[in-house]
Amino acid sequence: MKKKQNMTFGFAEILFCAISAVVLIAVQTVLCSITSINPVLSGIFICAVFIASVCAFAVIRKNSAASRSSAPLGETLNVLAESVVNLPSPCVICPEDSDTVIWYNKAAAELFGRRRVPFSDIFETLPDFEDEVRLKASGRRYCPVTYTGKGHNDKGYRVFIMEDVTDRDNELSELMGRECAVAYITVDNLEELLNYEQEDYRSASGETEAVLRKWAAESGGILKEYQQDKYIFFFEKSRLADFVRSGFDVLDRVRNVRVGETNIPVTVSIGISDGGDTLYERERAAQSALETALQRGGDQVIIKYESGVEIFGGKTKIPQKRTKVRARVVATELISLISESSNVLIMGHRYADFDAFGAAVGLARLCFFCGVPVNIVSDMDDTSLDRCRDWLSGEEEYKTVFADSDAAMDMIDSDTLLIIADVNNKTQFESSVLADHCSRVVIIDHHRKTADFERVPLISYIEPAASAASELVAEMLEQVLPSDGLLPREADLLMAGILLDTNQFTKNTGTRTFSAALYLRSSGADVGEVQEFFKTQLGDFQRELKFHSNVEIYRGICAIAVAQGDCTVKDKVPAAKAADKLLSVEGVKASFAIVPIDGEVHISARSTGTINVQLLLEKLRGGGHFDSAGTRLEGTSAAEAVVMLKDAIDAYLRENSAAGAKIQTK
Repeated sequence: MKKKQNMTFGFAEILFCAISAVVLIAVQTVLCSITSINPVLSGIFICAVFIASVCAFAVIRKNSAASRSSAPLGETLNVLAESVVNLPSPCVICPEDSDTVIWYNKAAAELFGRRRVPFSDIFETLPDFEDEVRLKASGRRYCPVTYTGKGHNDKGYRVFIMEDVTDRDNELSELMGRECAVAYITVDNLEELLNYEQEDYRSASGETEAVLRKWAAESGGILKEYQQDKYIFFFEKSRLADFVRSGFDVLDRVRNVRVGETNIPVTVSIGISDGGDTLYERERAAQSALETALQRGGDQVIIKYESGVEIFGGKTKIPQKRTKVRARVVATELISLISESSNVLIMGHRYADFDAFGAAVGLARLCFFCGVPVNIVSDMDDTSLDRCRDWLSGEEEYKTVFADSDAAMDMIDSDTLLIIADVNNKTQFESSVLADHCSRVVIIDHHRKTADFERVPLISYIEPAASAASELVAEMLEQVLPSDGLLPREADLLMAGILLDTNQFTKNTGTRTFSAALYLRSSGADVGEVQEFFKTQLGDFQRELKFHSNVEIYRGICAIAVAQGDCTVKDKVPAAKAADKLLSVEGVKASFAIVPIDGEVHISARSTGTINVQLLLEKLRGGGHFDSAGTRLEGTSAAEAVVMLKDAIDAYLRENSAAGAKIQTK
């Protein structure tokens, strides 16, 4: 059925009618005066001519207007879909090089009024047309969104769609009038799950969004999706206390969303800011909090207060990401930084192990590749690394590479680059003083982030999903070095780092772990030679026995072993091995080996994956991984450390109902 066409008259039509009437009346008067024509008949004829003229003029005007509106649209079909014609949002199109509006839709005509058509002066009210510009019309506020494209004639066009932001602005203004907190929310693993269950991705994403929107609605806040599976959340600060009391149960709600037959839970990370005088400061702090949550492995909430941070969640192990894109990007960026530096210093954590040492050696190779002087900062009194240093002594490049922290301090200038590997907590650096004096810092680590560094690193490459720092470094080397760029002995030490942190490929192992090992093997790593590093010397074997005679099973699931007799730094490695072996005891979900050394107490913790020992030891100023962590307590006796550890275990079990359900009371 054809739509009825309405004929409307404007000022131009009325003026035409008036002029035509005057002219025709004058013509009739002249004709009647000089001829004998019947005045009635002549009047009828004149009226007919008048009506025909007016109708013809109106049709011409209507077709002309339609032509002005639709012709340019035909030229821009590649810029804008035909559905824009009936788009409820006002829309106008301009040439790329002009502010003259050549087409507008019905909503735009109604918004600005037909008297303003063709809107050639619309840009006088929007001089810059930036994202935050507000156009006020008909009692509403609009924000123009700009799109550009090419027509079929290859001419450039700009499309402006006016988004009605009145309600959003009003809601934000209302919140601004009250104390407002900001949160950033991101779905951790839907992207990875998409690789496995493509058909279920949309369903899981929609269900997750529904959970988040319901949670936001319950608090009376505003939740907006700014990218796929990424949200910003505004809410009253007074509601933050409710979230804390509930332990951010939204994490559990989201975790109940499962994907496909794999039954893999979806997780989210949330960064919240409660500090800052302005909304901008809170927004930036919330972004930083989210980054910290992601670097700690996700599935958790980080709240940044002016006085510090508070952490919730972290109940699930981190799925290992399969892409190496970030490794390539970081490697390229790191090479650029190294090339711009006068020299490079590399250090790991105190009491460095094979992973910290292997990662440092791999990063030194990157510096050799760039032709920049490099030194590895190492505790030369730590004899546990003598075997590693001796292993490299036959390579000419490494004869002068190793330096202690005092010598490294003399090497610092304004262009020195400090690379910190296998650690992100300043209290555990090989030399915190060195970090304070270097203005250019890079951090490469696989431990969950515990606290913000005082300065923002030039690169912060923290991937808790990786098995070892040596794995991350091996991935980077594979991306940028030539096929023969890595020495076999360097490959050996990187392989040793991976073997140590995976317990011979038995834990924390993913596809990327084996891929890194394959690269190292192809670069000359000899697994047989590497195993020599792991052979227990008689002294270490005897030291392990210190932990076997004093073991307590606490709460039915936690094994606590305290070293007996006099202990030294050499007892740290046996402590870690003792903690590993305690996991083989039936019913044990987490193990802790305690060793007192020179007025300090060191605790090595391991887990089967049921208990997050990283979160548990963070209560004792420690950190690490979900199932492998440690801490150092100063000025504490072994007996006091046991009491503190038991308190931390009890607190963790109370906070985590899933784990708390497994408590066996004595």
